[in-house]
Amino acid sequence: MPDWARVTEPTGALAGVAPGVQAQGVWAGRRQLFIRFAGEAETAVLYTASKLGREIDRTVRQLPLHSIALSGLDPLGNADLLIAAFGGNAPALPVMADCRGERPEDVPRMAPLLSLVQVTLDLSEPAGHTERALATVAEAARVGCAHAVVLAPRNGMTDAQLLRLIEQVHAASAGTKIVVHPPTEGESAGIERYGTLLEEGMAIHRDVRIAFRIPPPLGTR
Repeated sequence: MPDWARVTEPTGALAGVAPGVQAQGVWAGRRQLFIRFAGEAETAVLYTASKLGREIDRTVRQLPLHSIALSGLDPLGNADLLIAAFGGNAPALPVMADCRGERPEDVPRMAPLLSLVQVTLDLSEPAGHTERALATVAEAARVGCAHAVVLAPRNGMTDAQLLRLIEQVHAASAGTKIVVHPPTEGESAGIERYGTLLEEGMAIHRDVRIAFRIPPPLGTR
């Protein structure tokens, strides 16, 4: 019988478990342990829950870190693996789920492990995805988990479109921290518009900030 056939614990395909500097959102600039789930085109390593748990424990003991980031493709969709990896215990460091908001239904299960749910809204996604992302924000608020939204407008997006998204986030949860990351390429001449956008956005939702992403290779997502 092959080894994989005997595995009875949860498993997940990871692109890496390594320290890095958070590129975006409310913890940008923090040194974190990134547990990054692999996308379809990425090289992946299959981790069991016990292997991942040992790797987290070893790295947290050896390195100075602010927190742990669950990132990559659909981290909340790997709830079984993550809950088992942490062994049902409170993590030694704060844990953030940095996601696109695909899995609002998994937020209650993951909430005991999480210090922050951060949803990055891809502003080119269809309305259906935006609705699920906003549902993730609302669910985090409902279960009492701190939550944030990253808005990363593409070039050409209007202030009216961004303000409408801020309204939608506010409707999902008035306690959301909103971070707007302006484009860093192709629009530098119009960067002053974000001062006006910030003023108008704060008239809708008090906790809005403007910040630049930390670019790679320093910044990690």
